[in-house]
Amino acid sequence: MKFKLCFTLLFLSLLITSFTSNKIINKENSNMENKKNDSLLRHVVLFKFKDNTPSEKIKEIEEAFKNLPNKIPQIQGYEWGLNNSPENLNKGFTHCFLLTFKSETDRDIYLPHPDHKAFGAILTPYLEDVLVVDYWSN
Repeated sequence: MKFKLCFTLLFLSLLITSFTSNKIINKENSNMENKKNDSLLRHVVLFKFKDNTPSEKIKEIEEAFKNLPNKIPQIQGYEWGLNNSPENLNKGFTHCFLLTFKSETDRDIYLPHPDHKAFGAILTPYLEDVLVVDYWSN
């Protein structure tokens, strides 16, 4: 009799623990989905050009990047600017571009997109370094 009672209590404990754990995991997954649904995916790109890059080429590259949202509908937002920080911590990166996507799927369509690849072909000969950071906005 004691064995059956102990076994029943053990079984109930495991059942409750399993239910509670699944509920916590499902809630965390749901929160992540809500986070993505409530925020935007930002794609930050910083360029450092080679020292001998002509200013006309830099203007051409700026213009080519600016035209990507007209060619790639997954880009939801676009802005860019030149570094003007007085802190001198830019490590030679002068150009910052910020693209906005609604989802990782949209960003993943953009990355290998033929127009993005064509832009890369224009940029690469003049690029000293690039830094890319993606994040979900808070």
